[in-house]
Amino acid sequence: MQTILGANGIIGKLSKALLPYASVIRQVSRNPKKVNATDELMAADLADYKQTVKAVEGSSVTYLTAGLPYRTKIWQRQWPVIVQNVINACKIAGSKLVFFDNVYMYGKVNGWMTEETPYRPASKKGKVRTEIAQMLHDEMQRGALPVLIARSADFYGPGANNSIPNIPVLDNLAKGAKPQWIGNAAMRHSFTYTPDAGRATALLGNTPSAYNQVWHLPTDKNALTGKEFIRTACEIFEKGDAKYSVLPNWMLRLGGIFKQELGELVEMMYQYDYEYLFDSTKFEKAFHFKPTSYRSGLVETIAIMKKQKG
Repeated sequence: MQTILGANGIIGKLSKALLPYASVIRQVSRNPKKVNATDELMAADLADYKQTVKAVEGSSVTYLTAGLPYRTKIWQRQWPVIVQNVINACKIAGSKLVFFDNVYMYGKVNGWMTEETPYRPASKKGKVRTEIAQMLHDEMQRGALPVLIARSADFYGPGANNSIPNIPVLDNLAKGAKPQWIGNAAMRHSFTYTPDAGRATALLGNTPSAYNQVWHLPTDKNALTGKEFIRTACEIFEKGDAKYSVLPNWMLRLGGIFKQELGELVEMMYQYDYEYLFDSTKFEKAFHFKPTSYRSGLVETIAIMKKQKG
């Protein structure tokens, strides 16, 4: 049996990708739902140690893909507790641990982010991600727990309902509204396609030699600018033009007065005002994996959106 902590989240495709490797997949979250007919469901609060131990019990591989509300104080308080709980639970169960991570710990990077990029966080949230990544690196050094970090760029694609490309671009186009972008639309920005992230994470978790390493999940290296992303989406939606608007930083700050998540995004705007380039060469070479191109990913995503709407 393999276990997903943070089930039904943004990389829900992981559940289906695990089927070739595990006959039973335990879905764990506060309100878990079945993805596959054979799934086992368990409700648990990962901030509770005893519940976490119970959730991991009997698992050969545990995937920590949970998310927390996008608020710095919650991250500072809960992430270290959750990660330590899961580390301890995996040791008790004799389970391997796969941690699904982002790139906040790198901070502002000039050039391509690789697995060797040093941790230089430029935000409070980045400092939290650095702290929990270091906890996992320490476990790698101790050698008592097989653990790996699977790191992704920002998402786009099916299930990425709260992502920057999906909400202001694809959702707006789907309802006939003008697409919007956040930050500098002339800068290239890498996005990881959610089905690729799911397949790759399952592959890593079931490859013994992948452990005690950091892996960047497969992401098309032909990163688009915001303007190019919008233009491609408009072409697929068969819109006559690719006109768009840009949401300036001051509007995020103002919006943060009414919706806290918008205000919380302000410290991360360096990711959208400058180039954000994510390199997954290590994974691609090791697993002979070709990431989905942006056009193909957008074609598939938009087809799914139209089907759901129809």
